[in-house]
Amino acid sequence: MRIGELARRGGTTTRALRYYESLGLLTARRSANGQREYDEHDLRLVAEIRSLTGIGFALEDTRPFVECLRTGHTSGDACPASVAVYRRKLAELDECIARLEDARERVRAQLDQAEQRSRPCRP
Repeated sequence: MRIGELARRGGTTTRALRYYESLGLLTARRSANGQREYDEHDLRLVAEIRSLTGIGFALEDTRPFVECLRTGHTSGDACPASVAVYRRKLAELDECIARLEDARERVRAQLDQAEQRSRPCRP
């Protein structure tokens, strides 16, 4: 399939596919007239990249998953390097959640104080 069809079927743009290619995440074969050609395996790689970036992974974080698929695994997370990325991402999310919970508590405390100060005095 050509790049336009891959973009359409993969739910992305040709520009994104060219960017994936520039990062080495996707490799196009070239036809005799120099046009990019892709197959169903490439569609699977694009789906993996889009799925991971859709839940907050950076493009570079998708590399181990793509490499895992390229080695013939049916799932991009069947390799130890992919599992390591999951673990790192989960730790990042846990840290972010902890910071947000702390900030929420501080805002809650400030709000409680403000509400106490703004209550009308009763004689």
